[in-house]
Amino acid sequence: MLGLIPGLGRGGTARGVGVQGVKPVVVGVDGSVASVEALRQARVLAGLMGCPVQALMAWQRPETTWEYLPPAGFSFEEDARTRLADAVAQALGDEMASGVEQVVREGSAARVLREASRGARMLVVGNRGHGGLAGLLLGSVSSAVAAHAACSVLVVHRPAA
Repeated sequence: MLGLIPGLGRGGTARGVGVQGVKPVVVGVDGSVASVEALRQARVLAGLMGCPVQALMAWQRPETTWEYLPPAGFSFEEDARTRLADAVAQALGDEMASGVEQVVREGSAARVLREASRGARMLVVGNRGHGGLAGLLLGSVSSAVAAHAACSVLVVHRPAA
């Protein structure tokens, strides 16, 4: 039998909970398999808690070298917006993605997520992103935010293959 959670109706939908002024569940997204799974789990948790979801992607300008020069007119920020929208759509589908606030911010992922944690109900991150050593249990970003975030942090592992 399905129980009732305070503030939720029988179907698991929020009732009487306004989104205005409610802190969001913030999800760190980099397009990795673990971050896509983090988006899925954050959506479920936010529904149970009656709060919105904010998908957040950090971007940085690489140190320009002669080996890598972006094409004329290329925007790192616009590229991040496109990659974020693609990841949200992949995780949730186009219909559910429309209810997720999508934010891109310049800076290191760890710093941007730590700053976002100050206004978040919960922070959700994947355990491993695109960089680093694949054998580590936690990546440098997930480890840094778990240690220094201003709110609770959920570290999500990629689904078993």
